[in-house]
Amino acid sequence: MCNNMFSLDGKVAVVTGAGGILCGEISMGLAKAGAKIALLDLRLDMAEKNAEAIRNQGYEAAAFECNVLDKKSIENAKDEVLKKFGRVDILLNGAGGNKPDGTTSDKLSFFDIPQDAVSWVFNLNILGTIMPTQVFGKLFAEQDSGCVINISSMSAFHPLTRTVAYSAAKAAVSNFTEWMAVHFNQEYSKNIRVNAIAPGFLLTQQNYYLMVDEKTGGNTPRGESVLRKTPMARFGKPEELVGGVIYLCSDASKFVNGVVLPIDGGFNAYSGV
Repeated sequence: MCNNMFSLDGKVAVVTGAGGILCGEISMGLAKAGAKIALLDLRLDMAEKNAEAIRNQGYEAAAFECNVLDKKSIENAKDEVLKKFGRVDILLNGAGGNKPDGTTSDKLSFFDIPQDAVSWVFNLNILGTIMPTQVFGKLFAEQDSGCVINISSMSAFHPLTRTVAYSAAKAAVSNFTEWMAVHFNQEYSKNIRVNAIAPGFLLTQQNYYLMVDEKTGGNTPRGESVLRKTPMARFGKPEELVGGVIYLCSDASKFVNGVVLPIDGGFNAYSGV
């Protein structure tokens, strides 16, 4: 019975930002749990690469081009997914990211951060979450069921130094997660759930050299600071996000709605004292 609670057999999951490492790993995990995977990304070649890796493991997956900031593009992707798989049960809003120009540094003060950099970070993270939820959420409302998973961040709980635009944008994602959970239930269906995960500090291509010194292979001062604040005293691995996502997508969490689940090695729980 326990295995059945976590099974995603017969489900179709749409994953945006699926050309990246984290969402590629999550897509593989969802496939292993039984779901058919639609991998959406602006970079179709990257999404196809991850889809091929899933198919090579014997699971069903297909890649679709999608710009999460263009509603027509999202609607076209939805139509293609429905043509391929017949339905959608899960939406994972994985598209997001940061930009150096939206982050303070020794070379860029807060007072000089350009408006377009802040807009870029906000648009990708919050509009890139809201707009796919509009398109696929309407489908969920029509079919009276569905599950949305958003990607928040540790920086949404407590703003991280330097990442002014990203911290604020991810806080907005957490707020939207709670708002949308209530709105779907009150206005459309009691069978739609909206939750989020908040990853801790993972070593990825995007942040590796913020945490690890390129020359020595040791931790950077920022990396050391992160580990001091993480009770488990290590960085996370992309595959360690998968269990939490499967839980939130499955019947094991069917009364869980509007939560932001930290997957962080205890980072958010630790005051530093």
